Amino acid sequence: MKTSVINLPLHGGHAPQYLIRRMIKLSYSIAKVMIDEYGQQEFLRRLSDPLWFQAFGCVLGFDWHSSGVTTVVTGVLNQALKEDVHGISIVGGKGKKSTTTKNDIPKLAEMHYNLSSAKINDLLYASRMAAKIDNTAVQDGYSLYHHVILFDKNGNWAIIQQGMNQVNRMARRYHWISDKVKSFILEPHSGIISNYKSANVLNMTSINSKDNQSICVDIITDNIDNLRSSVHKVTHILTSDSRNTLDTWLMPEKLVLNSQHIDNYNLIEHYGMPRKLDWNLFRRIYDIQPQDYEELLSIPGVGPATIRSLSLIGELIYGTKASWQDPVKFNFAHGGKDGVPYPIARKIYDKSISYLESAIEGAEIERDERIRALKKLAEYSERIFECN
Repeated sequence: MKTSVINLPLHGGHAPQYLIRRMIKLSYSIAKVMIDEYGQQEFLRRLSDPLWFQAFGCVLGFDWHSSGVTTVVTGVLNQALKEDVHGISIVGGKGKKSTTTKNDIPKLAEMHYNLSSAKINDLLYASRMAAKIDNTAVQDGYSLYHHVILFDKNGNWAIIQQGMNQVNRMARRYHWISDKVKSFILEPHSGIISNYKSANVLNMTSINSKDNQSICVDIITDNIDNLRSSVHKVTHILTSDSRNTLDTWLMPEKLVLNSQHIDNYNLIEHYGMPRKLDWNLFRRIYDIQPQDYEELLSIPGVGPATIRSLSLIGELIYGTKASWQDPVKFNFAHGGKDGVPYPIARKIYDKSISYLESAIEGAEIERDERIRALKKLAEYSERIFECN
C-alpha cells in the first residue's frame, strides 16, 4: 500500500536565479489577484495554512516536498510583495536575517502604514513570542533557524518559522496567524507540518499543560531555597532505583509507535533534569515575580532548561502533569484516501487548491506561464491524493 506524504528533508544548495526570477514574477501576480479579491488578511490566512503554503511553493516551481520550500518561498515573497500594490510587508529570514525583525518591523510599519506605537509593539511581541514558544515551550528537538513575519496596514500578521533536527536530518515548519492566537501559551499554532510525530515531546502550549503552567509560576515565585531543594529531589528520583516506581507511575501502559510496542521504561530518559541551571536567572525571575506563565516565558534568558526544570518539578514533586504529546498537525503533513495512517483532510485540500487555481487564472501572466503553473498544481494534487 502507498500513501502520499509531504516530507521536509533538509536540502542544501540554492535555487537557480532563472527560477527565482520566475517565482518572483508569478508570486507577485498570484498575490495581487488574491488580495484584490479577498483582502490582505485572507492572504495572510492562506500563508498560515501549511498545506496551502506547500501547494503555493509547488506552483511557483520549487520542489513540492523539500524543506527549502520554506526559505525559498518566503525569500521570493520578500522580493515580490510591494506595500503600494499588495499592502503587506515581510521581514526576517534565515539565520541572522531572522533577528532583523526587531529593527525592520518599526521601520516598515511607520513608513508604509503609520501604525500606532501600540500596534508596532504588538507586532514585535508576536515575533519574539512565536520564536520563544517554538524554541522553548515546545521541546520537540527542532531548533529554529528561520523566522519571518508578514503584516498589513491594520496590524494583522502571520508568522512562518522552521526548525531543523540534526539527528533525523528533517525540518519542521510552524505556522501562526494573528486572528487565531487568543493566547500565546494555549494552542497558538494555525498548523505545524513535519514528517515525524515524536515520542514524549514536552508541549507546554497544550491545553493539557495548563495546570502545570500554573504550578510552574507558583514554584518560581516561591522561595529560591525551596526550588533548589525540589531540583535535587527530582534529580534523585531520575537517577536512583526509584526509577522503576516512577516509570510505573508516569506511564503505566506501553506506547505503540510505528506499529511496534515500545517499553516505556526506555522513554523515561525524556524526563531528565537539565544538567546546568542558571541560578542567577532563577533569582532574577523571583525578583520580577511574573504574574502568569506567559510573562514567565517572555522574560529574557528563560530558555528550554528553565522551562523543562520547572515543568518536571511541577509533575514529579507536585503531581501536576504537563503534556508530552507532539503538537504536530498530521492532517497537514500527509494522509491517504484509505485512511492510513489517518483520514486525509480532502475538503481542506480541495479548497486550498481552488484558491490557487482561481488566482492563477486571473493573474496577469503569459498564457504559457499560466498553463505551466496549473500543471504544477495538478501534479501536486495528484501526488497528494494518490494511493494504491
